Amino acid sequence: MNPELKIVQTADGSNTIFNSEVGENYHSRHGALQESRHVFVESGLKHFLSANKNDSVSILEVGFGTGLNFLLSADYCTAENIQLDYTGIEAYPLTTEMIGQTGYDAYLTPTLWDTFIHNYPNSLQQEVELNPNCKLQIAHCKLLDFQSHKLYDVIYFDAFAAVHQPEMWDEAAITHTLKFLKSGGVFVTYAITGNLKRTIKGLGLKVEKAPGAPGKREMLRASRCADL
Repeated sequence: MNPELKIVQTADGSNTIFNSEVGENYHSRHGALQESRHVFVESGLKHFLSANKNDSVSILEVGFGTGLNFLLSADYCTAENIQLDYTGIEAYPLTTEMIGQTGYDAYLTPTLWDTFIHNYPNSLQQEVELNPNCKLQIAHCKLLDFQSHKLYDVIYFDAFAAVHQPEMWDEAAITHTLKFLKSGGVFVTYAITGNLKRTIKGLGLKVEKAPGAPGKREMLRASRCADL
């Protein structure tokens, strides 16, 4: 096991991983499960689906990490019979063993967890089909090296905080990320700063403050106006 990584419990009882090299947890210490559900599933995925009434959705996640955001999204889409095409970007993938110790199986359909754990190594090499509703591929690269012919309905931006990884939040990183957002698409992240808002507004997106997860008053959601 990587000595720089340690399983820690957050305030809602769910686990996250502390990365001592970066100096930060993969999720909020106020609640890993609450944060993922609120910021990404509720404010991102469900917000997009409620506005568009789609029976399919494509998601790009910057910072795949433990896979919790993906797992909750896949569980929801499978239950609702929504086709999910999910791409994660992760420069430093966790091992299957480390992810297996998170205990996230407690929040999911058992079949989904087992299929994810089995296919996780393959998803770092190619697209895998976890079930008839869900496809996953993880790009093992740094953000600025990521390229794709796809555009996505929803972008989850879940990088470590700017105080620890400022390069993930600068104008170049955000501009590159938003190249992959469809017209009518939604971008969500747990953070909200003046610089981030100005950068995203400068790229022509509509920015709004949304209620934050426990421990944060606000979060950011942005949308790209649909083509007329």
